[in-house]
Amino acid sequence: MENDVLLTMRGICKSFPNVRALNNVDFTLRKGMIHALMGENGAGKSTLIKVLTGVYTMDEGEIRIDGEEGAISIRSPQEARSHGISTVYQEVTLCPNLTVAENMFIGRSERKTVDWKGTEKRAGELLESLGIPARPRQQLGSCSLAVQQMVAIARAVDTDCKVLILDEPTSSLDDNEVAMLFRLMRDLKSRGVGIIFVTHLLEQVYEVSDQITVLRNGELVGEYEVKDLPQVELVEKMIGKDLDDLSKLKGSVPAGGTGKEILYEAEGLSSSESRPFDFHIAKGEVNGFTGLLGSGRSESVRAIFGADTVTGGKVKVEGKEVKITKPLDAMKNGIGYLAEDRKRDGIIADLSVRENIILALQVIRGIMHPISRSQAEAFADEYIKALDIKTSSPETPVGLLSGGNQQKVILARWLLTHPKYLILDEPTRGIDVGTKTEIQRLVLKLAEEGMSITFISSEIEEMLRTCSRLIVMRDRNIVGELTGDDLTQERVMRTIAKGGGKDE
Repeated sequence: MENDVLLTMRGICKSFPNVRALNNVDFTLRKGMIHALMGENGAGKSTLIKVLTGVYTMDEGEIRIDGEEGAISIRSPQEARSHGISTVYQEVTLCPNLTVAENMFIGRSERKTVDWKGTEKRAGELLESLGIPARPRQQLGSCSLAVQQMVAIARAVDTDCKVLILDEPTSSLDDNEVAMLFRLMRDLKSRGVGIIFVTHLLEQVYEVSDQITVLRNGELVGEYEVKDLPQVELVEKMIGKDLDDLSKLKGSVPAGGTGKEILYEAEGLSSSESRPFDFHIAKGEVNGFTGLLGSGRSESVRAIFGADTVTGGKVKVEGKEVKITKPLDAMKNGIGYLAEDRKRDGIIADLSVRENIILALQVIRGIMHPISRSQAEAFADEYIKALDIKTSSPETPVGLLSGGNQQKVILARWLLTHPKYLILDEPTRGIDVGTKTEIQRLVLKLAEEGMSITFISSEIEEMLRTCSRLIVMRDRNIVGELTGDDLTQERVMRTIAKGGGKDE
């Protein structure tokens, strides 16, 4: 396979103040291969990609490209492109107000005037050859996100791209769009393009990739053929330790919670965004709302927390009727809520890690009872250590942290309030598999200690690993409830499709 080697990176080192981001890392990409780059948040994936694309200058090491003599120096993204290295990021960086053809070719001609008729013809030929469902004169903003990413890939391919880097390209796509993107990736693979695929989604790695390189803590763990590396071993290599069987940990938490006592119950609860529903959770129970996107999962828990305008229903906490019409009411009744959109409803990016952690507790205490600086520092230090939040300092703006570490900061915020009942809406979306596993372990540990937790995830397998009771929703109505032997993916999907948690 040596003759197929397209790119080699050897002994790559990169340091920042107080952080050794890459330590003697090797990476090899072969022609016509899809190579997954895997690792937890902070493992060094992004730094390695930025070295390869000229965003960062490496401290030590060498990069070689097939067909070029000797090691090359890449000091800017423009130099990377001149060597046939192109990147398509998760967030599309094209211009939605321009046409598809304009986005594909703008800025690539040194002539003052552009032959747009010829350009549109060339764009049409390229789109057709790559099977991209878009027209040259179509405004890019009218295309789906998947098609916009494909247009960005087409632009890269038409610049004599040898190495294509796809950074989290599927995180915002539905299943059909992912399938469309994978067809294009396989087409490019057949043409000899080497693809570096960065993703947190293991199932997709095994569906489309040929090889996997694993990084951990800025160091190379190894390079593997996909067929030779089972998923569980991949996870173990990423997190650096054997995985305990989560089902055994789950088994230590009784299906109905640590006791029979109901912590929270609602009757006919409704909000401006949810239909009336009944709900309860026992002390120490982990349950979850499941259903397709738009089924009403998030709207239901937002009603519980008072995040949307509550329009009806009765609520009891520990048997006592209470009024929860706004988040502060919920917080004062021992309820915490990690929202689905951490950037919009969770972190305050410009505030420090410390300030984000103490935020909810300060709100509960009120403006007249401020948390002292020494207390805040002690709280931050405690939870940074407890949740292994990777940050250079508690004073680092939280917006500079990786997605997984931002999520841990929000978890720390709520754990600091010592809630009786914690709602986690998509707590593992967009974060690496190692951090996902950490959060799942934490959820089960907290339940074992008596906390009640409602867990929502788009990944049914994750729900099944974590929850002892699933409330199934469709069209904003509860259509079934599953426990025990009925907690299977097949049963969940059948209940979503037909309603009812038991066979008729």
